[in-house]
This record gives sequence, structure tokens and C-alpha cells, in this order.
Amino acid sequence: MSQRTSPFLGPAGLSPSRNYSSGWACEDECGTKAVGPRSIQGGRVKNVRWATAALAVIVAAGLLVAAASARVSSSTKQAASIKACALLPDTTTSTRYTLFDAPYLKAAFKKANIAASVLNAHADPQKQKSQAQQCLAQGAKVILLDQLDPISGASITNLVVSRGAKVIDYDRLVVGSKASYYVSFDNKVVGKLQGKGLVAALKARGKYSSHPVIAELNGDIKDNNAKLFKSGYDSILNPLYKSGTFKKATAGDQWTEWSATKARTIFDQMLARNANKIDGVLAANDGLAGAVVASLKAHGLKSIPLTGQDATPTGVQFILAGWQSGTVYKSVRREANAAAAAAIAIIKKKPVPGVTGKLSGTKSILLTPVWITKSNYKRLFTEGFLKRSQVCNGTYAKYCK
Repeated sequence: MSQRTSPFLGPAGLSPSRNYSSGWACEDECGTKAVGPRSIQGGRVKNVRWATAALAVIVAAGLLVAAASARVSSSTKQAASIKACALLPDTTTSTRYTLFDAPYLKAAFKKANIAASVLNAHADPQKQKSQAQQCLAQGAKVILLDQLDPISGASITNLVVSRGAKVIDYDRLVVGSKASYYVSFDNKVVGKLQGKGLVAALKARGKYSSHPVIAELNGDIKDNNAKLFKSGYDSILNPLYKSGTFKKATAGDQWTEWSATKARTIFDQMLARNANKIDGVLAANDGLAGAVVASLKAHGLKSIPLTGQDATPTGVQFILAGWQSGTVYKSVRREANAAAAAAIAIIKKKPVPGVTGKLSGTKSILLTPVWITKSNYKRLFTEGFLKRSQVCNGTYAKYCK
């Protein structure tokens, strides 16, 4: 019998020993085929020696199997290392994901002693899906999803649900998906605050009654939140357009994809088409508002009523300096804590707290936003949303009292 067909072969078909005179031998290196122990006496094989060697091989093999099993068990336990994941979309459309969402979510899960990962897709839908797969492989039972677009969001949700885990739509709702819950702010209210804030700023500057020309810079048409914001401020501004009290600026595409660069291009075109006569701007967030400020400065124009959202350090600085009228403050700490609490409740099989109703058929936890101006910006400091040093620095320090 060749050693390759022997029931007592060593690993990979090699013998347990290369000492041909004392045990099993090699096949290839010696140039001959081993047929068992070499020592022969009276034409008989020393069966005891053979059996002893075979037993040693079997025991060794058993130990290897046991060790391998232990490693597999350990690997399995290591793979199931987390219970929750939060998938954030990017770092460019808003600074909030890096400055606020990620640290608050991590802190909330850590406080509850729940192992969790917080990942950012950096604007790559395929990467976000890969991150979801990674989370599932590591044992996540709940995934908080802040999707990049509805199509990729629905695909990720279907994947997660098919694997027996739950999805919580975080900040952005995937309409019609299989998500168990939606946690966000009331985004129609966000838009209404922006519309009312713009109207108040126009009145404060004496522009309300002079048929002001209003420009609008919307978010991303693929983002359901952007549509909700718009529906909110449309409810305030459209009646004023219809009555002739306000005039809407002549413009082409007003959807910016949340890109400050695109917003700058659009607003420059608006100024050109309206002979630089823009009296107010409804900018959907602080990043877009910043593009307006840059354009006004580049054209040598004065500040005008201008809205924003997210209460970013730069947005608040522009408010203090008079370039921006206000911003919508959405306490990301509250949002992150609410989302983490929902995930933790699901993991512990307890009722989810704070449900306010349903939106598009999904159980929702909707929080209330706040309009921030010069009169109440310090609230951002006292509530720990921003540090004074983030705002009151450099040329802006003189505006802080």
C-alpha cells in the first residue's frame, strides 16, 4: 500500500517522521515509496511498533481537530462581536455626521453597555451596503440606517431584514421600506421654521412690503427629507408668491444635491438673471447658506435675509456677523439618544420608547426643532451642542458677549 492511501497518513500525505529507519518515511524526498516500518525480523512486521506509531498519529490528529474546533468556536464568538450598527452617509453634505452623530451614538451605546459600530459610507452607496453586510457578519441585530438615496437604502433594508435583523431609519426615511422604526425631527416643521424665519427677517429689514425677490436653494431631490423641508417652507412662501407679496427669483434648477459648490453656481446665475436684485434666500441648510454668503461677498453685495439649518459653527458665526438670519437647531444628541434607545429596546425585546405616530406607514419618533437667531444662540452652548470656542474665535470673537 502506498502511504498516500494509508489510513495512518500524517498531514498533507507526509509521514510523521522523516527518520526512515525508525518510523514512517517520506515519499518524494527519499525517492522511494514507503510501505511501512523498515525494521523486519523473520519476515514479520513489528506490529507493536507500527500500532504504536499509528496510535500516535491518531492522537495527534485528534488534538489537531480539537484545536481547530476550539479555534472555530472562538472565531464564531469573535464574529458575533456586536449587537448594533449605525450607518452614516457622508462627511460632505453636513459636518453633523462627524461632529455630532458619530460621537453621540457611540456614547449612547457605550452607556447602555451595548457593543456597537458606527460607520460612515463617505457618499458611496456600495460601501454603505458592504458596511451593512459587515455588521450582519459581526452579529448585529439592529442597524440604524441613514441612507444615501432611496434605492440603495431600500436595497440595504431588504438585505438586513432578510437576515433576520431590524432596521431603524435614522434621520432619513426610506419611504415604503421594511424598516421597523423611523427616528428624526419633524422635517415639515423644520421647513416651516425656515419659511417663518425668512419672513421675520424680511420684516425686520423693512423689505416685507416692497415685493421682495426670493431665491430658494433646495437640498437633494432624491432625499426625502429635502422634500419634507420644502413642503414646510412652501406652505409659508407659496401663498405669498401667489398673492404677489413676494416674487420668486428667476432661476433654473434649484436643487443643489446638498452641494455648496453647486449652490454657489446656481446662486451666481440667479444674481445674473435678476440683475443682482435678490432680497432674501431660503437656503435649506448652513452649507448652502455659506455658498450664498461667499457669492454675495464676491459680488461686493451686502447681506440679505438668509436661512439655514443644522446650527453649524460657521452658520452661527454668520448669524452673529449679520450674514445669516437664522438656522434650525436639531439637537443631534436627542436624536442619537432616541435612535439608540429604540435599538437597545429592540435588542432587549422591550417596548420602544417615544413613538409619536406613523409616517408613511412606519412607526416614528419625531422630535421638535428650534429656530436659532442672535437672540438665543447661547442655547447651543448651554445644551452642549456647540462649544463657545468653536464659534467665538478669530474675527468672530468680538460678536460674542
